[in-house]
Amino acid sequence: MVSFSRKKTATLDNIKQPIENELKIFSGFFRDAMRSKVGLVDLMARYIVRQKGKRVRPILVFLSAKACGTITESTFRAATLVEILHTATLIHDDVVDDADTRRGFASINAVWKNKVAVLMGDYLLSRGLLLALEKSDHYFLQCTSNAVKRMSEGELLQIQKSRQLNLDEETYLKIISDKTASLLATCTEIGAASTTEDAQRRAELRDFGEHVGIAFQIRDDLLDYFGRKSVIGKPTGIDLKEKKLTLPLIHALSKASRGEAREALRIIKSGAKQKDIRWVVDFVNRMGGIDYAAERAQHYSNLARADLVSLPESDSKKALLEFVDFVMERES
Repeated sequence: MVSFSRKKTATLDNIKQPIENELKIFSGFFRDAMRSKVGLVDLMARYIVRQKGKRVRPILVFLSAKACGTITESTFRAATLVEILHTATLIHDDVVDDADTRRGFASINAVWKNKVAVLMGDYLLSRGLLLALEKSDHYFLQCTSNAVKRMSEGELLQIQKSRQLNLDEETYLKIISDKTASLLATCTEIGAASTTEDAQRRAELRDFGEHVGIAFQIRDDLLDYFGRKSVIGKPTGIDLKEKKLTLPLIHALSKASRGEAREALRIIKSGAKQKDIRWVVDFVNRMGGIDYAAERAQHYSNLARADLVSLPESDSKKALLEFVDFVMERES
């Protein structure tokens, strides 16, 4: 069985070192871009800015830009655009999921209720699109609009398949590519586009974001089985409780006898309890689902590294490669 207890070597603090100054300046860009003359909107915008988060997407924008050229004001607009759109989708997700918290703070919908939260998400979506139009960043607009479209389609496809419980690996990869990888690919592509006109270079960075995004999501799905750091190594089973079929279980179902596969699906369909989760986790282990998913995550991380081969050596390129390690080593 694959071991997941290796020593961590890559951290976000190390990864963002080449663009530390740019990230400090970015905070002001992000804050200013969300401002509104409407008091309630401005209040929520300031509340959002306080939450900060890991800033993974702006980090990828700036590193991709710096790896391809010299960071300009256009790069700051690109980073601001993706972070605003990402924030909008998180607000809408919290409404859909009826979530009470986000990044350790009460969620927008918990404080101001669903109607206000949906409208705030809409405001941010439109603000992000206008930000691109104001400076004629049409390439940025095209990339981010496509990402939002893919994210919405991926979410709806997952909902459809969760109801039917008939997800195969090909459809699973389509879902995670659209839901997760599309926005990371947008970050790396428009980051590159902000500093280079080289279409091949932009495509390489886009592919890097897509591949590392797929690896990220497979790794995230694996954590549901072998345990997140926050729960002291115990499987959480969150995906099972939400009737989500992810790669470890999909592979296990394809290798199991008809009887065991039917029993696993029955448990998930009826709403997995803690004892049921232990049975499913053991079933997935026995069928090689965890090992298989780990191998697939490694495959996509290797593709991501290969996407950067032709990129000139630099601290930013090194940081992007370290980001792949960070994705593969994460425990929460």
